[in-house]
Amino acid sequence: MKVTGYRSVTTEHNWGRLIGDANGVMSRPRTDVHVLILETDEGIDGVGIGPHEDVERVFGAVEGQDPRAVTALYDRMLAWVFKTGHAGATFGAIGAIDLALWDLKAKAAGEPLWRTLGALDRFVPGYASGLDIALDDDRLADLYAEFADRGFSSGKLKGGRNLEHDLRRLTILRDVLGRNSAHPALMFDANESWNRSQAVRYVTALERTVDLAWVEEPVRRWDAAGLASVRRGIRAGVATGENLTGLEQYRPLLDADAVDVVQVGNVWGITHFLRVAAVAHSHDLPVSPVAYHANPVAHAAAAVPNHLAFEVQGLSAPIGLRVDQEYDDGGIVLGDAPGIGIEVDEDGIVAARAADPAARHAGPHVRPGRAGLRLVPESVRERAELS
Repeated sequence: MKVTGYRSVTTEHNWGRLIGDANGVMSRPRTDVHVLILETDEGIDGVGIGPHEDVERVFGAVEGQDPRAVTALYDRMLAWVFKTGHAGATFGAIGAIDLALWDLKAKAAGEPLWRTLGALDRFVPGYASGLDIALDDDRLADLYAEFADRGFSSGKLKGGRNLEHDLRRLTILRDVLGRNSAHPALMFDANESWNRSQAVRYVTALERTVDLAWVEEPVRRWDAAGLASVRRGIRAGVATGENLTGLEQYRPLLDADAVDVVQVGNVWGITHFLRVAAVAHSHDLPVSPVAYHANPVAHAAAAVPNHLAFEVQGLSAPIGLRVDQEYDDGGIVLGDAPGIGIEVDEDGIVAARAADPAARHAGPHVRPGRAGLRLVPESVRERAELS
């Protein structure tokens, strides 16, 4: 079997709600989903998920190669771009190709990827994560009730701008998920919007009312000293890593003892996840994947000894994708379809986009000018301005 080419397809996910974080809110409830399809000379296609604008930079490393040599090809892709670096969009392209290669490897073996990777159990424990900062209290409760109906007893709230607002919403989350556990695990994600001292003050104030399992990205993702400082100042664990692109970016955090939960983005691929999980395991740390459409890394999460919980952001699939997995008992139940278990209806995607063309829109991925520069929470400043 040889890799002969690729196709790139863009579809959308309809969230049914506005999504966002402390950096901003998407302007519409639909977001793009990028699909990479690797072609082979045997007529078997491999499916990868995630933005891959730089695919042409690295495709030459796998073209004409046997896709079953996936880990060697991963290193070949890194070597292909070593002079100019593999971070950013290039790492995303490597991740999408890596996912498609693993999909091909498992399909060639005629088994689901979780089985190829050596997992014993198809169940992957998870936690609910609604990307929920734009929701009012009633819609927040309704959303997490949907997760609770599927057995989820852990959830993560987006916030970091308004202390009283976040406290109220965390108690809503605790009450809704409390139907499945006397002690639901609550996580809080500030998305790098704080500075060090603000993070400690803010989280300490939250912890007077609620027990937090972890706080995610309280300061910048690469700030090893800052993350370590926050970790020493709060009771909750510190989680980070979803935006790190390569093992070398984790090294300063681990050397500084700055992280309790090592996170990995789905869009960076299976091989990256497996390597980060092994490094985390060598430090006796758990690993937790941050979700992306169709949850492809769940197959690898099922196979590592230190997987903690998998982020689940929604209960539906993107338009035109059929995903062989279910949500039950508070996690992901992987199916038996060969490979990653994603079927792509390319004709259906083209028809859907023609009927409802995608609109250009701004989103929460543009860092605000005052992020990390606030001296006090917005709620306190607002009270001072009104007095």
